[in-house]
Amino acid sequence: MANSLKCDLCGKPATVHLTQIVNNKIHKVDLCEGCAQAKGVTDPSGFSLADLLLKTSLNPEPQGEGVRCEQCGATEADFKKLGRFGCPACYETFKSVIEPLLGNMHKGTVHVGKVPHRALERKSLYDRLTHLQGELDEAIKAERYEDAARFRDEIHQVRQSFGEKTLS
Repeated sequence: MANSLKCDLCGKPATVHLTQIVNNKIHKVDLCEGCAQAKGVTDPSGFSLADLLLKTSLNPEPQGEGVRCEQCGATEADFKKLGRFGCPACYETFKSVIEPLLGNMHKGTVHVGKVPHRALERKSLYDRLTHLQGELDEAIKAERYEDAARFRDEIHQVRQSFGEKTLS
């Protein structure tokens, strides 16, 4: 069976295939024998997954060699070798390096966090009750008492369905 995969770095036929699964997402890197040896994939002590994921060229000097973090002195080469930064300031210094890397590995480059399901329910309940209360006040001012009674009943029903006795 002929190998149709090409090296991600130089385009030659790939013979080394690396797969990493992070959060149920598969990241694959295909390399030819020469690139695999040059990147240290065959030598576990020299292997740098960060360097491979950045898909840098075979040039031993990284593009950002001249850029240094003002706080800790780390370089782009240090990040590629160690796979981590030296201090929090590095994230801003090497933003142009890390954003494409994060964009390839995650849904986005900004952490949005998670909201507990119960908190969303409470917020939705609060918003619904606030809206109904506003409608009730407006109906009373306009002397639309039938509408006001309907809004009052709906507020009561929403509070009962969620076990709320008072609007806080």
